[in-house]
Amino acid sequence: MAKHIDLPGTIPIFPRPGALLLPRARLPLHIFEPRYLAMFDDALKTESRLIGMVQPDPLSKREGGDGLYRIGCAGRVTQFSETEDGRYMITLTGMSRFRIRQEIESFTPYRRCEVSWEGFDRDLETDESDPEFRRDAFMRLLDRYFEAKGLSADWGTLKEADDELLVNSLSMLLEFDPEEKQALLEAPSLQTRRETLVTLIEYALRGGGGEDRVQ
Repeated sequence: MAKHIDLPGTIPIFPRPGALLLPRARLPLHIFEPRYLAMFDDALKTESRLIGMVQPDPLSKREGGDGLYRIGCAGRVTQFSETEDGRYMITLTGMSRFRIRQEIESFTPYRRCEVSWEGFDRDLETDESDPEFRRDAFMRLLDRYFEAKGLSADWGTLKEADDELLVNSLSMLLEFDPEEKQALLEAPSLQTRRETLVTLIEYALRGGGGEDRVQ
């Protein structure tokens, strides 16, 4: 799907801490601030209908930068509904990661950036595999994590999900710090993302990997 879309050199940016979008994954968003309502309306008028999700970077802001991480992921608006009071519930489908070149001064109330798509060709494929994924060990580790955090899960759905959907969905949904989310986003392959995810889960369990260590 993404390979049939011309990726533009400039896109609107939606900075949200902890909001992670990955290629081929779906991210639901609630749009209500006037500037982002304008962003959404403008995105619908373009052929690509892309919105770039980027996390704020506190270190960049403290150092006088634009306050954004350099790598984000662009999503195409694939579904939306409007509420009676003018808010929108939208779904972005991840197309490709990008690297911010520079922010563009404009008259729009939202931020826009010139971006580069180079180095993210893998994102435009139909799917990605992880041949070394030890799924049974991973699911045992995940069970321990959910139990420790008091979380519930639809284990039937998790077990039926393919490897990419499972790893990417958990990367997006589990509560990690923004810099940890960024590490998951910037992982160069599904295998390295899965390895990063396992490391974060084991760290959250404070070294409880033990017999269930999957790396």
